Amino acid sequence: MKKWSMFLAAAACACVLASPLQAAEHKKVNISFPTAATTGALYPLGAGIANLWNTKLGYVNARVQASNGGIQNLNLLKAGNAQVSFAVSSITYEALNGERGFKDRAYKDVRVLAGLYYNPNQVVARADSGVASLADFKGKSFAPGAAGGTTEVESRIHFTETGLKYPDDIKAHFVGFTESIDLMRNKQLDGVWIMAGMPTAAVTEMCSTASGKLVGMDDELIAKVQAKYPWYSKFTIPAGTYDGQTEPVQTTAVKMLLLTDASMPDDVVYDLAKTFWENLDSLGKAHAVMKTVTKEMAVSDLSGIPLHPGAEKYYREIGLLK
Repeated sequence: MKKWSMFLAAAACACVLASPLQAAEHKKVNISFPTAATTGALYPLGAGIANLWNTKLGYVNARVQASNGGIQNLNLLKAGNAQVSFAVSSITYEALNGERGFKDRAYKDVRVLAGLYYNPNQVVARADSGVASLADFKGKSFAPGAAGGTTEVESRIHFTETGLKYPDDIKAHFVGFTESIDLMRNKQLDGVWIMAGMPTAAVTEMCSTASGKLVGMDDELIAKVQAKYPWYSKFTIPAGTYDGQTEPVQTTAVKMLLLTDASMPDDVVYDLAKTFWENLDSLGKAHAVMKTVTKEMAVSDLSGIPLHPGAEKYYREIGLLK
């Protein structure tokens, strides 16, 4: 019996060593993983994903870092200074196709590792600002986000469709989430644009400590936005998501993507995707938004952005793709 137990233990050990997820003999892979500001949803989520890969994949050394968000993340991926990152589908679509901020410098090698959750636009105004709609921000002090960042692009699109001249019709402060919170508390800002998974720490803090309230979008504005930018979905932030929010708030949302570059080895990306989805429950502890994510979301609403072949192989194996 003792010999048989020893045999089973040895066999189990051999299986572990042979597993592609352990890959004991795999060459070390260093992954730089920019996320977003430390007060947003992406930083703790990125830290959770990096920790998961480091723990489960013996050959991976993933290092998370703060960033200004999607546009900077895509630029870092394109330059080879990052290997995995986040960006929303709208910005990634523009990068892939060389549009707007990526004109004459298309990023044709951007690839999807996984489609994640819907990322709603969350517009916060001070309760005493007199703002009830996006149009009311005309002449007000407003933080669209860091210059060139994802939220700055979102602000430009939506304010323009509202009928405002952007940025001329607002008193723009191009600062990140952290600075915006302080400016809101000091009544130096009337509003701020945040795009992040719910609940996001910056919105929570603004609502609880800076008299912030969410500003919704009506059906007419959303229809105008969707007519020009078909990647947007109508999205409702449920009542009670934030302090003092007694009613649901309607807004727009885009898909958050976990991205990599076409140059990443197929076997590495396969392992990253497999490990991510097989440990989805544990990622819910990194951020509550992951509790809303299902495997089916990995390949849906990707706005025509191609999957990395390594990720595609895994999704075919589990029946998400034919």
